[in-house]
Amino acid sequence: MATPGTDPHAPHAAGCCDTTDPRERGPFPLSTLRHSVSHLMASAVAKLFPGAKFGFGPAVEHGFYYDIEIPPGEDGEPRALEEKDLRRIEDEMRRIAKKAGAMQCLTLTRDEAKARMAAQGQSYKVEAVDLIPAGEAITFYRHGDWEDLCEGPHIDRFDREFAFQLTTVAGAYWRGDEKRPMLQRIYGTAFWTKEDLAAHLAWLEEVKARDHRKLGTDLDLFSTHDEAGAGFVFWHPNLGLVRREIESFWWSEHLARGYEPVYTPHVVREKLFEKSGHLQNYADLMYSPMDIDEILYRIKPMNCPGHILIYKSRGRSYRELPLRWAELGTVYRYERSGVLHGMLRVRGFTQDDSHIFCTPEQLADEIAGVIDLIAHTLRTFGFQFTAYLATRPEKAIGSPEVWERALEALKAAAAKSHLALVLDEGGGAFYGPKIDFKVRDALGREWQNSTVQCDFNLPERFDLSYTDKDGAHKRPIMVHRAVLGSFERFVGGLIEHFGGRFPLWIAPEQVALIPIREQHADYVRELSGILKADGFRVGCMDEAGHMNKKIQSAEKARTPYMLIAGDREVAERTVAVRRRGSREQTVVPFEKFHGLVKALRASRSLELPAPAG
Repeated sequence: MATPGTDPHAPHAAGCCDTTDPRERGPFPLSTLRHSVSHLMASAVAKLFPGAKFGFGPAVEHGFYYDIEIPPGEDGEPRALEEKDLRRIEDEMRRIAKKAGAMQCLTLTRDEAKARMAAQGQSYKVEAVDLIPAGEAITFYRHGDWEDLCEGPHIDRFDREFAFQLTTVAGAYWRGDEKRPMLQRIYGTAFWTKEDLAAHLAWLEEVKARDHRKLGTDLDLFSTHDEAGAGFVFWHPNLGLVRREIESFWWSEHLARGYEPVYTPHVVREKLFEKSGHLQNYADLMYSPMDIDEILYRIKPMNCPGHILIYKSRGRSYRELPLRWAELGTVYRYERSGVLHGMLRVRGFTQDDSHIFCTPEQLADEIAGVIDLIAHTLRTFGFQFTAYLATRPEKAIGSPEVWERALEALKAAAAKSHLALVLDEGGGAFYGPKIDFKVRDALGREWQNSTVQCDFNLPERFDLSYTDKDGAHKRPIMVHRAVLGSFERFVGGLIEHFGGRFPLWIAPEQVALIPIREQHADYVRELSGILKADGFRVGCMDEAGHMNKKIQSAEKARTPYMLIAGDREVAERTVAVRRRGSREQTVVPFEKFHGLVKALRASRSLELPAPAG
């Protein structure tokens, strides 16, 4: 799932799912309170750890953070903050808040600001002054005896009613550059009421429990390895089965809609990316070139140039169009080590990439078809979504007129599909505007995955053409689209969305069969064979051991259904069915259960009903 803030790959979160927006409950916006509390925290750190140096301390979607260089301890060794330190900082924050009085703002010249920060030993702040654009006011905010370089805004004073808590500490490179010093990033959050804070902290605990990295270990789903390098995911058999089912669904939907499979190389000549514009506009995310036979090659960050070469391999007629080509293509992009995050932000990933080559007359219908496919796919996984219309960015190829044509095509297709659009000014790809789909997961967080992009520029750059019915050579239009986006990101987000409790149709193990005693094992093995022959993924727990331990094992694996068999079940050819998350058991004929799971699998249901007794 295609990213907080400007990070296109990281999950966005909507916050606690209560009925009244907590941002509307206070005298200032919640973001203003949180930004102010980050200053309060920094002043407490300065009191407790003299000599601390401060980086940036913004408000973010769930709270705030501050990047700080903590001075070494008395023994001269680097000091990593711990849980007990956070509680000390909180106590100091409360003491300072009682005495801080009003928040004051003062404006300085650039030279005055740098001199002021240098005199305090705040080297990061000196550098931060240089990042402020010329002509922009340079302001400091002061509470009590502490001041901070900041553009604001802030609350008026700290002797107000509000609630806060510091939550975690993480490492963060200064300005996100792994070649710069590693600082300690203290995270916290603040609300206007204790009730809102308590609800948010409970929500954070649920987020922690659903963390795909934790569940990846608990459920034996995936791993990453220093030996292989950071940012590369190894899919274990359990998650491989999930991916296989999703891929099967993906291909069935695409083939039914007239898409054809293509495959392209992972490494091609650098000149291809120079021609496409990726080298000029995307170089910072591309890996260094390889010299092969004195020719420079690049590992691909995108699949589209490869699909263009297939199109150019021979002449094309209007009778062939539209051409819809799909590829589950693995691409490689350089991401800084500081932003890598499990499966959600990686350096190598498989993209469900497709490109459509069509005539101008076909364009609106083709985009509408993509919108329909995306909506159907996202709803299959239980996601609600919002669509954003992303317009021309600062770095772009092609004339404004061409961009306007592409933008109008997207708007027309959205209108045809009755799709409401939210404007994302400047968020388009360098070659064309797009519609991005952001989904909300079970915790209310927003993720970006799906996209459809209208491109008049690459067909021009590569001189693509088709012969029209009048015999003239004309330029096709190219539609770039991804439904799931990165498989790694989508499945990592899916793990958190479902909390590892996958619906039956994609669950690694769909049914666990458990005999009560050894004499019931033959019956369990027979039923297991029937289900396996019908394509179900079954765990037959017929080994020696206590039944309760086997039940616990199936519960830990989050298996959707357990079938337990004893004397009665063997005699009557029934099973005692126990659903995931429930202790209740329902005894039904095995054939009835078999019919139930076949229907659930065929419908790709997200529900896990109990069979009627």
